[in-house]
Amino acid sequence: MLTGRAAKAAGVFRFQGSKPESLFHQRKNPRKIAWTVLYRRMHKKGVTEEVAKKRSRRTIKSQRGVVGASIDQINTHRNQRPEVREAARKEHIAKTKEAKKARQAERKANRQAAGANTAVARQQAKSTARSGGGLKA
Repeated sequence: MLTGRAAKAAGVFRFQGSKPESLFHQRKNPRKIAWTVLYRRMHKKGVTEEVAKKRSRRTIKSQRGVVGASIDQINTHRNQRPEVREAARKEHIAKTKEAKKARQAERKANRQAAGANTAVARQQAKSTARSGGGLKA
């Protein structure tokens, strides 16, 4: 298509009468003119059929257990007083810290025992004469 010749490429418009043709050439929007089909469709005129509203399903909350905890355990934990929960938490933390200290002390003792048994290996002096390591010209 040649530039500036697009107007000739458009299809031919056929109008019902001079009134719609006149409005078309005035570039009036048919959605804003009350008697046109587009206006009537847009403003829902003449629609006799009433469509029933779609019913949406209501979401129902349900509580259930998860892996490693039944619903009873979860509820008892939830209903505990904050002081009791805090005390249990502190006790658990203290217990794990003690276990960690014991493990570290055991490791230290094992290392010292292993260190006493092994003799220190002596390093050999490096030989100064080497062959074939230089650049070739």
